[in-house]
Amino acid sequence: MGKSREADPQSLQKYGVPLYSAAWLPYKELRSNLQSHDDHVDSSKQQEQQQEEEETPKPSASSHEHYVVLAGGGGEGSSGIPNAVLLSCFDFSSNSLSSQPVAKLGLGSQLPYRMVVHPGGDGVICAFPSSCRFFDWDEVKDNEDHKLGLKPSKKVLTQLEDVGQQLALAFNSDSSVLAVGGEDGNLRVFKWPGMEIILNETQAHASLKDLCFSPDGKFLVSMGQRDLGRVWDVTSSTAVASLPKENDEIFASCRFSQRSDQAQISCYIDKGASIVTWNTSSWKRVSSKHVAREPVSSFNVSPDGKLLAMGMTQGDVLLVNSTNLRVQTIIRKAHLGIVTALAFSHDSRALVSASMDSSARVTLIEDNKSGMYIAIQIFRPVIDVSAMVGYRPDNSITD
Repeated sequence: MGKSREADPQSLQKYGVPLYSAAWLPYKELRSNLQSHDDHVDSSKQQEQQQEEEETPKPSASSHEHYVVLAGGGGEGSSGIPNAVLLSCFDFSSNSLSSQPVAKLGLGSQLPYRMVVHPGGDGVICAFPSSCRFFDWDEVKDNEDHKLGLKPSKKVLTQLEDVGQQLALAFNSDSSVLAVGGEDGNLRVFKWPGMEIILNETQAHASLKDLCFSPDGKFLVSMGQRDLGRVWDVTSSTAVASLPKENDEIFASCRFSQRSDQAQISCYIDKGASIVTWNTSSWKRVSSKHVAREPVSSFNVSPDGKLLAMGMTQGDVLLVNSTNLRVQTIIRKAHLGIVTALAFSHDSRALVSASMDSSARVTLIEDNKSGMYIAIQIFRPVIDVSAMVGYRPDNSITD
């Protein structure tokens, strides 16, 4: 008899939608916002509710406190695959992801190709083919249950209507600044929530595909499709440095982290993946190290700065020690398709990965601590899923 197929772990679930973005919901901030906006509870009710909450034991890591936000779909075609933003819950104690989304917002024919969750819990911005839209968190009270969901917001992002496909969305750490980068190479930076323009660089890159703020919000690094990286001073709204490539490197993604005065850039070349380290005071290149042989399709850094995560085109997920740049953990065949998105939980205890095969997976992290650097990702253009120019949901290659 042949060997039976091993069952998938509970931390891996398929949701029937090709996934392009993944993030953790800032639950504590969201709860605070929802409570402060509840106009239907009188003072006596609030006191009674507060007393009940104080008397009820609260587990430190219950499933309802850990939500994963996912976005994707089948695009405008007639494939029958919906476009949606999904909300799933993760239970740390059982290491399980909900088998069905706890909430689902259908988006018609509009594909949310990129997404950013507001760090302060205000809502979600999705990038569609021609415009960006803001969505509010919604709390539906059903008897004793309080169910979370998403709903279209009354807030209209007028400055981001009819601007074409945006490939990068990023908030700074205190949620006061939003940066948006387009397929056309236009870089826009706004004050949030007023959306006053801070920087509007029409030719920042030929095509802009990734953005990252420094932890203090002073700097913004932008990555182009095939050109060098650029460093922007947010206060003066000027470019202050360039991050040049060497040999056949192709920068694909950038991330700051908490490690003294260094910056790391993950580079994907024909021979695989490398990580380049930069000094964030002089913006000079310090070192480069080859990390993996396979092409990489997604990249991120843990909030505590200890780990780099790489998603591979063949479905593997790698965790790399940010100090010695050695591969610490390999999750073989974490997904059956390209790993399109990676996101660490806010406490660096877990990593969610998403894939074109419609699956999401949460991997628990054993132990993490702190340290400032940038990470930039480089990979072969033909499999570049971090830009609309090169890969689309219908698997067609574009020029």
